[in-house]
Amino acid sequence: MKKTDYLITGIGFVILGIGLYMVKTLENVQGVILTLPYILVGTGCGSFGYGMSNIISKKAISKDVKLQKQMEIEENDERNIAITNKSKAKAYDLMTFVFGIVMLIFALMNIDMVAILLLVAAYLLVHIYAIYYRLKYEKEM
Repeated sequence: MKKTDYLITGIGFVILGIGLYMVKTLENVQGVILTLPYILVGTGCGSFGYGMSNIISKKAISKDVKLQKQMEIEENDERNIAITNKSKAKAYDLMTFVFGIVMLIFALMNIDMVAILLLVAAYLLVHIYAIYYRLKYEKEM
């Protein structure tokens, strides 16, 4: 068992607890503080679920050595890696258009400028990240 799985589960549980506590106790708040408890609840649930799923799956597999070897082979299989990378590339291509459309819709709906700028910043961050790795991999290959 990896200690990081237990650490992620514990941190997720603590964040979830803090978020639930803030939902119940905070009153008359505005701005970012209004959404912070719900962000903490979502983040806590996600990290708790991720950690617990890793712990449970590793415990279930640890009893069957044959199944463990088979899963390790499938995980490191070049065909499966290629399929995963191709599906990620397709999802990235779709995300580019979806983000662009959502930004345009938000602008036409006169949504708060901060929300639009946040979405634009996330959009640009993803594309800058993609350009960086494309240049890096072009130099390597």
